[in-house]
Amino acid sequence: MAHEAILWERLTPDDLRVRCNLCSHRCVIPPGRQGACCVRENRDGVLYTLVYDRTIAQHVDPIEKKPLFHFQPGSRSFSIATAGCNFRCAFCQNWEISQMPREQDLVTGSPATPRQIAQAAVRAGCASVSYTYTEPTIFAEYALDTAREAVMLGLKNVFVSNGYMTPELLSLMAGLIHGINVDLKAGRGEFYHRISGAALEPVLANLERIQQLGIWLEVTTLVIPGLNDTEDELRWIARYLYDKLGPDAPWHISRFYPQYKLAGVPPTPAATLERAWRIGREMGLRYVYVGNVPGHDTESTRCPQCGTVVIERNGYQTAVRALAGGMCVKCGTIIAGVEMP
Repeated sequence: MAHEAILWERLTPDDLRVRCNLCSHRCVIPPGRQGACCVRENRDGVLYTLVYDRTIAQHVDPIEKKPLFHFQPGSRSFSIATAGCNFRCAFCQNWEISQMPREQDLVTGSPATPRQIAQAAVRAGCASVSYTYTEPTIFAEYALDTAREAVMLGLKNVFVSNGYMTPELLSLMAGLIHGINVDLKAGRGEFYHRISGAALEPVLANLERIQQLGIWLEVTTLVIPGLNDTEDELRWIARYLYDKLGPDAPWHISRFYPQYKLAGVPPTPAATLERAWRIGREMGLRYVYVGNVPGHDTESTRCPQCGTVVIERNGYQTAVRALAGGMCVKCGTIIAGVEMP
Protein backbone atom coordinates (compact mmCIF):
# COMPACT_ATOMS: atom_id res chain seq x y z
CA MET A 1 0.00 0.00 0.00
CA ALA A 2 1.38 3.42 -0.96
CA HIS A 3 2.42 5.78 1.83
CA GLU A 4 2.76 9.54 1.40
CA ALA A 5 6.40 10.50 0.99
CA ILE A 6 8.47 13.00 2.91
CA LEU A 7 10.66 15.78 1.46
CA TRP A 8 8.82 16.73 -1.70
CA GLU A 9 7.25 19.89 -3.07
CA ARG A 10 5.03 21.08 -5.88
CA LEU A 11 6.83 23.10 -8.51
CA THR A 12 4.06 25.70 -8.32
CA PRO A 13 0.62 25.62 -6.66
CA ASP A 14 -1.03 25.13 -10.07
CA ASP A 15 1.48 22.53 -11.35
CA LEU A 16 0.89 18.86 -10.58
CA ARG A 17 4.56 18.07 -11.14
CA VAL A 18 6.51 17.49 -7.93
CA ARG A 19 10.18 17.66 -6.99
CA CYS A 20 11.48 14.89 -4.76
CA ASN A 21 14.05 16.22 -2.27
CA LEU A 22 15.07 12.90 -0.77
CA CYS A 23 18.20 12.24 -2.84
CA SER A 24 20.55 14.37 -4.89
CA HIS A 25 18.88 13.50 -8.19
CA ARG A 26 16.08 15.83 -7.02
CA CYS A 27 13.80 14.30 -9.63
CA VAL A 28 11.00 16.39 -11.12
CA ILE A 29 8.18 13.88 -11.51
CA PRO A 30 5.06 14.42 -13.64
CA PRO A 31 1.73 12.92 -12.54
CA GLY A 32 1.59 9.16 -13.02
CA ARG A 33 5.38 8.84 -13.24
CA GLN A 34 8.14 7.69 -10.90
CA GLY A 35 11.52 9.08 -9.95
CA ALA A 36 14.92 7.60 -10.78
CA CYS A 37 14.55 5.06 -7.98
CA CYS A 38 11.29 3.75 -9.52
CA VAL A 39 9.68 3.47 -6.06
CA ARG A 40 8.42 7.04 -5.55
CA GLU A 41 5.39 7.96 -7.61
CA ASN A 42 3.46 11.15 -8.29
CA ARG A 43 -0.25 10.50 -7.91
CA ASP A 44 -2.29 13.55 -8.84
CA GLY A 45 0.28 15.97 -7.49
CA VAL A 46 1.13 14.05 -4.29
CA LEU A 47 4.33 12.01 -3.97
CA TYR A 48 4.05 8.51 -2.53
CA THR A 49 6.57 5.86 -1.57
CA LEU A 50 5.70 2.40 -2.88
CA VAL A 51 7.96 0.46 -0.49
CA TYR A 52 6.86 1.54 2.98
CA ASP A 53 6.28 -1.48 5.22
CA ARG A 54 7.46 -3.90 2.49
CA THR A 55 10.70 -5.68 3.35
CA ILE A 56 12.34 -7.72 0.63
CA ALA A 57 15.11 -8.92 2.95
CA GLN A 58 15.46 -9.48 6.70
CA HIS A 59 18.62 -11.03 8.14
CA VAL A 60 20.72 -11.03 11.29
CA ASP A 61 24.27 -10.04 10.32
CA PRO A 62 27.56 -9.38 12.09
CA ILE A 63 28.04 -5.61 12.18
CA GLU A 64 31.38 -6.25 10.45
CA LYS A 65 29.47 -7.30 7.31
CA LYS A 66 28.26 -3.73 6.70
CA PRO A 67 31.29 -3.23 6.93
CA LEU A 68 31.59 -1.31 10.20
CA PHE A 69 34.70 -2.21 12.19
CA HIS A 70 34.63 0.63 14.73
CA PHE A 71 30.92 0.58 15.60
CA GLN A 72 29.82 -1.87 18.32
CA PRO A 73 32.46 -4.40 17.16
CA GLY A 74 31.50 -8.04 17.57
CA SER A 75 27.76 -7.24 17.78
CA ARG A 76 24.90 -8.37 15.56
CA SER A 77 22.67 -6.11 13.51
CA PHE A 78 19.13 -6.81 12.31
CA SER A 79 19.33 -5.95 8.62
CA ILE A 80 16.44 -4.99 6.34
CA ALA A 81 15.92 -3.76 2.80
CA THR A 82 13.16 -2.86 0.39
CA ALA A 83 13.22 -3.11 -3.40
CA GLY A 84 14.83 -0.37 -5.48
CA CYS A 85 17.81 1.96 -5.71
CA ASN A 86 18.57 5.46 -6.96
CA PHE A 87 21.80 4.20 -8.60
CA ARG A 88 22.19 1.64 -11.37
CA CYS A 89 25.69 0.36 -10.68
CA ALA A 90 26.88 -2.11 -13.29
CA PHE A 91 28.60 -4.17 -10.57
CA CYS A 92 25.79 -4.32 -7.97
CA GLN A 93 25.93 -7.51 -5.91
CA ASN A 94 22.27 -7.20 -4.93
CA TRP A 95 20.99 -6.22 -8.37
CA GLU A 96 18.13 -8.72 -8.27
CA ILE A 97 16.40 -6.62 -5.61
CA SER A 98 17.98 -3.19 -6.13
CA GLN A 99 17.09 -3.08 -9.83
CA MET A 100 13.82 -5.03 -9.60
CA PRO A 101 11.53 -1.98 -9.97
CA ARG A 102 13.59 -0.64 -12.89
CA GLU A 103 14.16 -3.88 -14.81
CA GLN A 104 11.04 -5.87 -13.94
CA ASP A 105 8.60 -3.04 -13.20
CA LEU A 106 7.96 -4.89 -9.95
CA VAL A 107 7.81 -3.78 -6.33
CA THR A 108 7.36 -6.62 -3.89
CA GLY A 109 8.07 -7.45 -0.26
CA SER A 110 6.60 -8.84 2.94
CA PRO A 111 4.68 -6.57 5.31
CA ALA A 112 6.47 -5.64 8.53
CA THR A 113 5.75 -2.54 10.58
CA PRO A 114 8.56 -0.44 12.05
CA ARG A 115 7.64 -1.66 15.52
CA GLN A 116 7.72 -5.29 14.39
CA ILE A 117 11.19 -4.81 12.93
CA ALA A 118 12.54 -3.22 16.11
CA GLN A 119 11.00 -5.92 18.29
CA ALA A 120 12.42 -8.65 16.05
CA ALA A 121 15.86 -7.09 16.43
CA VAL A 122 15.59 -7.23 20.21
CA ARG A 123 14.41 -10.86 20.14
CA ALA A 124 17.37 -11.77 17.94
CA GLY A 125 19.82 -10.26 20.43
CA CYS A 126 20.92 -7.51 18.07
CA ALA A 127 22.49 -4.24 19.19
CA SER A 128 21.35 -2.32 16.12
CA VAL A 129 19.10 -2.22 13.08
CA SER A 130 20.80 -1.82 9.69
CA TYR A 131 19.16 -0.40 6.58
CA THR A 132 21.19 -2.08 3.88
CA TYR A 133 21.45 -4.39 0.82
CA THR A 134 19.66 -1.77 -1.31
CA GLU A 135 19.91 2.01 -0.88
CA PRO A 136 18.17 3.08 2.37
CA THR A 137 17.74 6.65 1.16
CA ILE A 138 14.94 5.52 -1.14
CA PHE A 139 13.01 3.94 1.74
CA ALA A 140 13.82 6.71 4.22
CA GLU A 141 10.25 7.04 5.54
CA TYR A 142 10.27 3.39 6.56
CA ALA A 143 13.85 3.49 7.82
CA LEU A 144 13.38 6.59 9.98
CA ASP A 145 10.13 5.32 11.49
CA THR A 146 11.85 2.03 12.28
CA ALA A 147 14.84 3.89 13.69
CA ARG A 148 12.57 5.76 16.11
CA GLU A 149 11.11 2.47 17.33
CA ALA A 150 14.59 0.98 17.64
CA VAL A 151 15.88 3.90 19.71
CA MET A 152 12.98 3.50 22.14
CA LEU A 153 14.08 -0.10 22.65
CA GLY A 154 17.70 0.89 23.27
CA LEU A 155 19.07 -0.03 19.85
CA LYS A 156 21.37 1.88 17.50
CA ASN A 157 20.67 2.39 13.80
CA VAL A 158 22.96 2.01 10.80
CA PHE A 159 22.80 3.04 7.13
CA VAL A 160 24.81 1.30 4.42
CA SER A 161 24.58 3.85 1.67
CA ASN A 162 25.84 5.31 -1.59
CA GLY A 163 25.85 8.70 0.13
CA TYR A 164 23.49 10.39 -2.33
CA MET A 165 20.92 11.71 0.14
CA THR A 166 20.11 15.42 0.33
CA PRO A 167 21.16 17.69 3.21
CA GLU A 168 17.47 17.82 4.13
CA LEU A 169 17.39 14.06 4.68
CA LEU A 170 20.67 14.11 6.56
CA SER A 171 19.14 16.62 8.97
CA LEU A 172 16.30 14.17 9.66
CA MET A 173 18.79 11.33 10.18
CA ALA A 174 20.74 13.18 12.88
CA GLY A 175 20.04 11.62 16.26
CA LEU A 176 18.34 8.58 14.75
CA ILE A 177 21.07 7.09 12.56
CA HIS A 178 24.19 6.48 14.62
CA GLY A 179 26.55 4.86 12.13
CA ILE A 180 26.92 4.79 8.36
CA ASN A 181 29.15 3.13 5.82
CA VAL A 182 29.29 5.09 2.57
CA ASP A 183 30.59 3.74 -0.72
CA LEU A 184 33.07 6.12 -2.28
CA LYS A 185 33.16 4.34 -5.60
CA ALA A 186 35.82 6.37 -7.36
CA GLY A 187 37.63 9.68 -7.42
CA ARG A 188 36.27 10.66 -10.84
CA GLY A 189 32.86 11.97 -11.76
CA GLU A 190 33.09 10.20 -15.12
CA PHE A 191 33.06 6.83 -13.32
CA TYR A 192 29.94 7.81 -11.37
CA HIS A 193 28.10 8.98 -14.49
CA ARG A 194 29.04 6.00 -16.64
CA ILE A 195 28.93 3.13 -14.13
CA SER A 196 26.37 4.28 -11.53
CA GLY A 197 24.22 6.90 -13.27
CA ALA A 198 25.00 9.57 -10.67
CA ALA A 199 27.48 12.32 -9.78
CA LEU A 200 30.49 12.36 -7.49
CA GLU A 201 30.17 15.85 -5.96
CA PRO A 202 27.09 15.21 -3.77
CA VAL A 203 28.76 12.14 -2.27
CA LEU A 204 31.89 14.08 -1.34
CA ALA A 205 29.85 16.87 0.21
CA ASN A 206 27.77 14.39 2.18
CA LEU A 207 30.77 12.59 3.61
CA GLU A 208 31.78 15.82 5.27
CA ARG A 209 28.21 16.62 6.37
CA ILE A 210 27.77 13.18 7.91
CA GLN A 211 30.87 13.60 10.01
CA GLN A 212 29.84 17.12 11.05
CA LEU A 213 26.49 15.76 12.24
CA GLY A 214 28.25 13.36 14.60
CA ILE A 215 27.20 10.19 12.78
CA TRP A 216 29.99 7.60 12.93
CA LEU A 217 31.35 7.23 9.38
CA GLU A 218 33.32 4.51 7.63
CA VAL A 219 34.07 4.51 3.90
CA THR A 220 34.29 1.62 1.44
CA THR A 221 35.86 1.59 -2.02
CA LEU A 222 35.21 -1.45 -4.20
CA VAL A 223 38.34 -1.71 -6.32
CA ILE A 224 37.45 -2.92 -9.84
CA PRO A 225 40.21 -3.98 -12.25
CA GLY A 226 40.57 -1.56 -15.12
CA LEU A 227 37.97 0.89 -13.81
CA ASN A 228 39.15 2.53 -10.58
CA ASP A 229 42.37 0.74 -9.64
CA THR A 230 45.09 3.10 -10.86
CA GLU A 231 47.73 4.42 -8.50
CA ASP A 232 46.58 8.01 -9.10
CA GLU A 233 42.94 7.27 -8.36
CA LEU A 234 43.60 5.31 -5.18
CA ARG A 235 45.99 7.99 -4.01
CA TRP A 236 43.38 10.69 -4.71
CA ILE A 237 40.79 8.86 -2.61
CA ALA A 238 43.20 8.29 0.27
CA ARG A 239 44.28 11.94 0.23
CA TYR A 240 40.68 13.12 0.16
CA LEU A 241 39.78 10.94 3.16
CA TYR A 242 42.78 12.16 5.13
CA ASP A 243 42.38 15.83 4.26
CA LYS A 244 38.59 16.08 4.62
CA LEU A 245 37.65 13.39 7.15
CA GLY A 246 40.85 13.03 9.14
CA PRO A 247 43.23 10.18 9.98
CA ASP A 248 40.71 8.26 12.12
CA ALA A 249 38.21 7.69 9.28
CA PRO A 250 38.29 3.93 8.54
CA TRP A 251 38.78 3.03 4.87
CA HIS A 252 37.66 -0.39 3.63
CA ILE A 253 39.30 -1.43 0.37
CA SER A 254 37.05 -4.15 -0.96
CA ARG A 255 37.75 -6.90 -3.48
CA PHE A 256 35.53 -7.00 -6.55
CA TYR A 257 34.01 -10.28 -7.72
CA PRO A 258 32.29 -10.62 -11.13
CA GLN A 259 28.68 -9.46 -10.82
CA TYR A 260 25.70 -8.32 -12.87
CA LYS A 261 26.83 -6.37 -15.97
CA LEU A 262 30.52 -6.76 -15.11
CA ALA A 263 30.42 -10.55 -14.99
CA GLY A 264 33.32 -10.67 -17.46
CA VAL A 265 35.69 -8.63 -15.28
CA PRO A 266 38.08 -10.76 -13.18
CA PRO A 267 38.30 -10.50 -9.38
CA THR A 268 40.63 -7.85 -8.00
CA PRO A 269 44.16 -9.19 -7.53
CA ALA A 270 45.27 -9.27 -3.90
CA ALA A 271 48.35 -7.27 -4.90
CA THR A 272 46.14 -4.37 -6.04
CA LEU A 273 44.29 -4.31 -2.74
CA GLU A 274 47.53 -4.44 -0.77
CA ARG A 275 48.92 -1.58 -2.86
CA ALA A 276 45.82 0.46 -2.02
CA TRP A 277 46.25 -0.44 1.65
CA ARG A 278 49.84 0.82 1.58
CA ILE A 279 48.74 4.03 -0.13
CA GLY A 280 46.17 4.66 2.60
CA ARG A 281 48.66 4.05 5.38
CA GLU A 282 51.34 6.19 3.69
CA MET A 283 48.81 8.99 3.39
CA GLY A 284 48.35 8.90 7.16
CA LEU A 285 45.08 6.99 7.56
CA ARG A 286 45.25 5.00 10.80
CA TYR A 287 42.61 2.38 10.04
CA VAL A 288 42.78 0.82 6.57
CA TYR A 289 41.29 -2.60 5.86
CA VAL A 290 41.35 -5.02 2.94
CA GLY A 291 37.85 -6.48 2.51
CA ASN A 292 36.34 -9.52 0.79
CA VAL A 293 39.57 -11.46 1.38
CA PRO A 294 38.76 -13.58 4.47
CA GLY A 295 41.74 -14.18 6.70
CA HIS A 296 43.80 -11.27 5.35
CA ASP A 297 46.05 -9.81 8.01
CA THR A 298 44.72 -6.28 7.49
CA GLU A 299 41.21 -7.29 8.64
CA SER A 300 42.28 -6.83 12.25
CA THR A 301 42.38 -3.48 14.02
CA ARG A 302 45.82 -2.51 15.27
CA CYS A 303 46.68 0.25 17.69
CA PRO A 304 47.99 3.11 15.53
CA GLN A 305 50.58 3.95 18.20
CA CYS A 306 52.18 0.62 19.17
CA GLY A 307 50.83 -1.80 16.52
CA THR A 308 49.19 -4.20 18.97
CA VAL A 309 46.23 -6.14 17.54
CA VAL A 310 43.37 -4.81 19.65
CA ILE A 311 40.53 -6.46 17.67
CA GLU A 312 41.28 -9.64 15.74
CA ARG A 313 39.11 -10.58 12.77
CA ASN A 314 38.94 -13.60 10.49
CA GLY A 315 36.10 -13.11 8.05
CA TYR A 316 33.14 -12.21 10.25
CA GLN A 317 34.61 -13.79 13.39
CA THR A 318 35.66 -11.03 15.76
CA ALA A 319 37.59 -11.24 19.01
CA VAL A 320 38.61 -8.36 21.25
CA ARG A 321 42.25 -8.98 22.20
CA ALA A 322 43.76 -5.88 23.75
CA LEU A 323 41.06 -3.25 24.09
CA ALA A 324 39.49 -1.96 27.28
CA GLY A 325 37.39 1.15 27.68
CA GLY A 326 38.08 2.01 24.05
CA MET A 327 41.85 2.11 24.68
CA CYS A 328 44.76 -0.11 23.77
CA VAL A 329 45.66 -2.03 26.93
CA LYS A 330 49.37 -1.92 26.04
CA CYS A 331 49.94 1.80 25.50
CA GLY A 332 46.65 3.52 26.38
CA THR A 333 45.99 4.98 22.92
CA ILE A 334 42.31 5.68 22.24
CA ILE A 335 40.90 3.59 19.39
CA ALA A 336 38.37 5.68 17.47
CA GLY A 337 34.79 4.42 17.25
CA VAL A 338 31.40 3.95 18.89
CA GLU A 339 30.88 1.69 21.90
CA MET A 340 34.34 0.21 21.59
CA PRO A 341 34.87 -2.48 24.29
